[in-house]
Amino acid sequence: QRQLVESGGGLAQTGGSLRLSCKSVWSDFSDFSGAWYRQYPGKERERIALVYTDGKTVYDDSVKGRFTISRDDAKRTVDLQMNNLRVEDTAVYYCNHFVFWGQGTQVTVSE
Repeated sequence: QRQLVESGGGLAQTGGSLRLSCKSVWSDFSDFSGAWYRQYPGKERERIALVYTDGKTVYDDSVKGRFTISRDDAKRTVDLQMNNLRVEDTAVYYCNHFVFWGQGTQVTVSE
């Protein structure tokens, strides 16, 4: 059974918005930070946003001011709201929580 299941993503135009959601089935969800990564073809996965257990957040410079990560411990979810999308945001996005990874979801931004 997959511990993290992603939803959302898809196709958007430049300047548009998408929302990614990641749901955990793990009962200890609230004890660990959650994060979103993205991966370009042929490149390593890179972290773009992190939310700690106390709700504090950290962002990569490439998404700061455009993306917002949030968590809901009651629902066991970590979401990523992506606004003002750019072509260079096109990638496969993965959520991460403790040692678990989501299945990956494609985000494609066209001009």
